[in-house]
Amino acid sequence: MKINAIITAGGTSSRFGNSNKLLEKVYDKEIIKYTIEAFEKSNIDKIIICSHISIIDKLKEMFKDSAKIEITEGGATRQQSVYNGILYEECDYVIIHDGARPMISTDIINNCIEMVKDIKAMTVATKTIDTIKEVENGKIIRTIDRAKLYNTQTPQAFEYKLIKYAHEKLKDQNFTDDAGMLEALGEIVYILDGSYKNIKITTQTDIEIAKIFLKQN
Repeated sequence: MKINAIITAGGTSSRFGNSNKLLEKVYDKEIIKYTIEAFEKSNIDKIIICSHISIIDKLKEMFKDSAKIEITEGGATRQQSVYNGILYEECDYVIIHDGARPMISTDIINNCIEMVKDIKAMTVATKTIDTIKEVENGKIIRTIDRAKLYNTQTPQAFEYKLIKYAHEKLKDQNFTDDAGMLEALGEIVYILDGSYKNIKITTQTDIEIAKIFLKQN
């Protein structure tokens, strides 16, 4: 049984600033390194990084000594990048994770591996703790019951054949997460409780939050 990880690194970091957020250093280590190290310590067989062309050479140099890691070019969208990773190599199960979530733990990754073998499709998520309002034209329409609401994170894990089918069936659309693709096809997707520390680095402010969490780790 072979389990691959696909790490998305194909974005341009347009909301972050003038540099690629994955190469931003926290305590003398790049964001992408924290992410990859968690997967290297896990029960994953291969790590496929789908990289933006502008940083692909830097990533190849950065991870040249790792036998587990392969680097390929990403696509114009997140969905296309993931599909490139899916096509890169067949396996039994695949775990998809945002390269910009460096606080992911090896324990959560391994829990995803064990869970997906039984249920075929799952995502890590955290229970929504804020009060959520539906707003239209600046006016609150209603307060949504948060008891059933969860914030989706990554990793998301799938049976390989199932997620490949979803990507091929919905290839002309633009989904922002892979679980949503399966939902659109009527497939059942389960959740695994995640960590509120597992934030995605998007802005400079997120770097300051990451410094706190990574120092604790």
